[in-house]
Amino acid sequence: MIFKFRHTNINVRNLEASIEFYQKALNLTVSREKTADDGSFKLVYLTDPDGAYEVELTWLRDHADRAYDLGENEWHICFGVDDYEAAYSHHKAMDCIIFENTKMGLYFIVDPDGYWIEITPKRD
Repeated sequence: MIFKFRHTNINVRNLEASIEFYQKALNLTVSREKTADDGSFKLVYLTDPDGAYEVELTWLRDHADRAYDLGENEWHICFGVDDYEAAYSHHKAMDCIIFENTKMGLYFIVDPDGYWIEITPKRD
């Protein structure tokens, strides 16, 4: 089973300021955006000049006035897997899946320190 680093997700309270910061601090540019029809969340993806690295900024309306965390972490790392079903079975057997969303094709595993890691199918 091969795991490949895909992107970093950062949950933010002030989306516009965060976009500006990552553009300036890391020389990233906005590559795409996704906003929920009901306005409950907005995702902004930024990439480096070579398109090799991606940062996903997540803003959630329900958490706009307080810190948002996933298992007491402000961000998580996403890995793409070559064989999603095999990875899912492997992690299910380890009993380390902390959240799953089969409709979206992703799940989170948690390490011993409580750090969340997102697993998705590897995509081009």
